[in-house]
Amino acid sequence: MSTPPSAPPVRDLRPLLVDVAAVVSCVAVMTTDMVLSHKTEATAAGFASIVAGALPIMQSRRAPIGAFALAMALIFGILSFAGIYATVACPAMLCAYVLAGARGRRVAAFAALAAMPTVLLMLDLYSPYPLLGWDTAKNLSFVCLPLALGVASHDRRAHTAALVERAEAAERSREEEALRRVGEERLRIAQDVHDVVAHAMVAINVQAGVGAHLADRDPGRARGTLRDIKRVSGEALGELRSVLGLLREDSDSCDPSARTRPTRLMSGVEELRESLGAAGVELEIRLDEGIEALPAAVGATGYRIVQEALTNVMRHVGPTSAQVRATLRAGVLEIEVDNDRGLGPTALTTTGSGNGLRGMRERAAAVGGSLTAGPREQGGWRVAASLPVGRP
Repeated sequence: MSTPPSAPPVRDLRPLLVDVAAVVSCVAVMTTDMVLSHKTEATAAGFASIVAGALPIMQSRRAPIGAFALAMALIFGILSFAGIYATVACPAMLCAYVLAGARGRRVAAFAALAAMPTVLLMLDLYSPYPLLGWDTAKNLSFVCLPLALGVASHDRRAHTAALVERAEAAERSREEEALRRVGEERLRIAQDVHDVVAHAMVAINVQAGVGAHLADRDPGRARGTLRDIKRVSGEALGELRSVLGLLREDSDSCDPSARTRPTRLMSGVEELRESLGAAGVELEIRLDEGIEALPAAVGATGYRIVQEALTNVMRHVGPTSAQVRATLRAGVLEIEVDNDRGLGPTALTTTGSGNGLRGMRERAAAVGGSLTAGPREQGGWRVAASLPVGRP
C-alpha cells in the first residue's frame, strides 16, 4: 500500500501581508496629502508616482539596501509630479527601518551618510524654506530616526538570540553533567559489585577447598568451614542487595533494609579478619585514631581498596600473613596492604583479568588520590594508596 505524497510546506504569508498593508497605507497617506494640498492639483501622474514610490517596500526584506536606495531615488518623482512634501518620505523611512533591522548598525551608518546628501539636494531643489534652518534639521532626523530604531530592533533580536543560545548551552551542559554523574555512579556500583563478589567467591572457593580436604580426616573442622562459607555468602548477598538496590527504578518497592544499609567505611576493615582467617590468612590491622571521622567517599574508597587487595592475597597467594596499615598524615589517608609471600611474576596475568588492580587505581583517582602495587624489597607484595581527605 503506497503512502500518499506529503503536502508541501505552507508558506508563511504574514510578512507579505504586512508589506502589502504598509504599501497601501503609504499610498493612502500620500494620496490624501496630494488631494488636500492646495499647492498642486491631483493628477494621474501624481498618483502613479506615489504608487511607484511605495512599491520598494515590497522588496525591503529580500534586498534591503536596494529597496532603500530606490525609495530615496523615487522621492524626486513624487516631489515633481504629486507636489506633496509632508508625507513624501514615508516609504523611504520604512525601508530604512527594515534595512537597519536586518543588517545592523554598521550598514545603517553607511546608509545615513549616503542618504544625507540626497536629502540636502531635495531640500535645495524643492523646499520653500532656507537650507540652513529648522526644516533641514527636521528632515535629516527623518533619515536618522528610522535607522536608529532599526538598529535597536536588530540589537534586541541579537541579544535575545544570544540569551536563548546561552540557555540552550547551559541546558546541554546540565544534561551532559547529569549523564556523566550517572555514568560515574554506575561505574562505582559496578566496582562495588566486583569487589563484593570477588571477595566472597575467593573466600568461598578457598574454604570449600579446605572443607573438601578435611571432609574425611576432620569432619568437625569441615563442618566449621561450611558454616564459614554460609556466613560469607550471606554477608555477600546482603551487601549485593544494598548495592543493587541503587539501580532499582522504583525506590518505593525496594527493600528498606537494602536502601538504608550503610556504606562500608574504613572502620569496617576489622570485619574482614574473620573471613580471611577462615581462608588461612593471618591479618594484622593497624588503624589510626580518627579513621571513623573520614569523609564517606574517602572511607568507602579506602575500604574497597583494602578489600580488593586482600582478595588478591587470597586468590593468588593462599595461606600467608598480611598487614593493613591506615595512617592520617597532613590531610592524606595513607593505606598500605602487605603480605609476606609474593604473588609471583605472572600471577595477575595468568589467573586474573587485572580488573582488580585497575579498579583500585580508578577508585583512588576518583577521590583525587593515587595507588601503586608491586613486590616489596624484603619479599612479598605491597599495595599502597594515598587518598586526600579534604573536608569531611
